[in-house]
Amino acid sequence: MPKEESFAVNRIKSVGFAMRGALLLIKTEASIKIQVFLAVVVTIAGFYYEISTTEWIFQIFAVSLVVGIEGANTAIEKICDFIHPDFDERIGFIKDVAAGAVMLVSIGATIVGCIIYLPKIF
Repeated sequence: MPKEESFAVNRIKSVGFAMRGALLLIKTEASIKIQVFLAVVVTIAGFYYEISTTEWIFQIFAVSLVVGIEGANTAIEKICDFIHPDFDERIGFIKDVAAGAVMLVSIGATIVGCIIYLPKIF
């Protein structure tokens, strides 16, 4: 019987798997590449416009939420394609709902960005 690994070792391995997943996502998905680019742009803008701590919190939350939901959407799409590679209305529905979730979160993040930056720009 193999020896069980310690809690700490399991956590370290989990972080490694998560990092690998994040890098795979960034390397392989065009939508994530766009989101990461936009995250870099708004981060630079945050430093340029010297946004407040509260604005940083909202910006980081908005960016993290969009990227996280985008990652979940990608995972859902990959699972659907694996389970049922051929066209199926039910799979299409699942994929559309997941993409819709990304769109809704992106709209919210855009609104947060407008609230933070429009008064500073104009």
